[in-house]
Amino acid sequence: MASYANGRISHWMDRLGPPGGVAFSNNVAFSPGAPLPRPDEVQDLVVVGGGLTGLWTAYYAALEHPEWSICVLEARRIGYGASGRNGGWLSTLIPGNRAVYARAEEARGRDGRESVRAFQREMFHGIDETLAVLEREGIDAAQHRGGQLQVATTRAGMERIRASHRADLEHGYEESDQRLLDAAEVRERIDVVPAVGGRLTTRTARVDPARLTRGLAEAAARRGVRLCEGAEVARVDPGVVTTRRGPVRARTVIVCAEAYAGSIAGPVPGLGPREVIPVNSAMIATEPLPERAWDRIGWEGLECLNDAAHAFVYAQRTADGRIAIGGRGSPYAFGSGTPGDGVVDPRTVRMLRERLELFFPGVEMPVAHAWRGVIGVTRDWCAGVHYDERTRIGSVRGYAGHGVTATNVAARTLLDRVAGRATALTRLPWNDHSSGRWEPEPVRWAGVHGMYRLFGAADSWEEARRSEKTSIIARIGSRLAGLTE
Repeated sequence: MASYANGRISHWMDRLGPPGGVAFSNNVAFSPGAPLPRPDEVQDLVVVGGGLTGLWTAYYAALEHPEWSICVLEARRIGYGASGRNGGWLSTLIPGNRAVYARAEEARGRDGRESVRAFQREMFHGIDETLAVLEREGIDAAQHRGGQLQVATTRAGMERIRASHRADLEHGYEESDQRLLDAAEVRERIDVVPAVGGRLTTRTARVDPARLTRGLAEAAARRGVRLCEGAEVARVDPGVVTTRRGPVRARTVIVCAEAYAGSIAGPVPGLGPREVIPVNSAMIATEPLPERAWDRIGWEGLECLNDAAHAFVYAQRTADGRIAIGGRGSPYAFGSGTPGDGVVDPRTVRMLRERLELFFPGVEMPVAHAWRGVIGVTRDWCAGVHYDERTRIGSVRGYAGHGVTATNVAARTLLDRVAGRATALTRLPWNDHSSGRWEPEPVRWAGVHGMYRLFGAADSWEEARRSEKTSIIARIGSRLAGLTE
């Protein structure tokens, strides 16, 4: 394999380059040297984390309260975490296990099924709202609503797609939102050679995640939001956020650090010890493919593509004619380590490259860039939105890889809670959802790696035997992980 860029945050961020050409209304430089608020200033809202959740929160707060002083504190640079590294899917998927949410709602005396259906409706609206903001703000994030094409390369995978299709219809999807496809219909859209069938979900949209994040940051800054990069937060207490560069006083604090939240001390609801861990996801982007390759592959609809394997992959056709594909690879670093600038091990790069070769045999796909990031995962794989009215501290965590749409929904939910409004958003089942705690090390490391090894073994078993049923190995792994619905 020829040489390729490795790390450097991500292909998306690498191509984005430094910000420029934007005149911020508060005259604060959008750079690592931006000053913190003065010690005698009290911010109406301080947001910890310069990713999508934090930026959406600041943006909507500035729209609703143009008189507020709002500050975003980012440890590195805007988009450094998952927001600048992800696969670029505005997905319909709820960030969590629907059965777990339903049971928790029933324990509160509510209709669990209807609560989950309401959550699904808000996810649909979150996609619409994100696209509407991009249009209103003139943000070019290479957005395109082509839907999601899930492809089965085994008969067992197709059975899982059919089961998911039935379950989705019970949990808030309409017949018009998705349809099952046979092998010919899949290959007419994207010529995945080993496809035996699939499903098209129509509402999903593709974006360039770094351009989305940058555009949202610039929109917030134009409305007076102060963006302080290089401001790592060590501790959050009522009324004050302690950074490595000094304290920032605040009336309200919202922590949006997701997988990086483990390093933040203080009484932050939802972010106690071992409540969220960082799980790795790696990606590669090819060089731009020639027209003859696209003539062979198709993909003219620009669908978001994934497969029905247990150790699944996800992909998009980028605006500049590449394929960007991701998967778990080495899933977890001992002691909840984070990936720095995102260097990927050769084995994971090879695994993703081999998946492309399986899908599109005979097509030359040189790798241009590899990178990895981390997603926040709770013990039950369900996200949670938390806010303490007494301390005026809130948080959101645990998107588990389904965060691009969910960040928008979470930000609006948090602001409703800050305002004390009882809305459809504040009644969603992720509000104050308790996920329990992860086991201490080394049990945690062994458990996460063991689960992914079971899933990998299950995929190999099903592919080798052309199985029509999901492997018992995968069923065991799903139950151990708490992923079974």
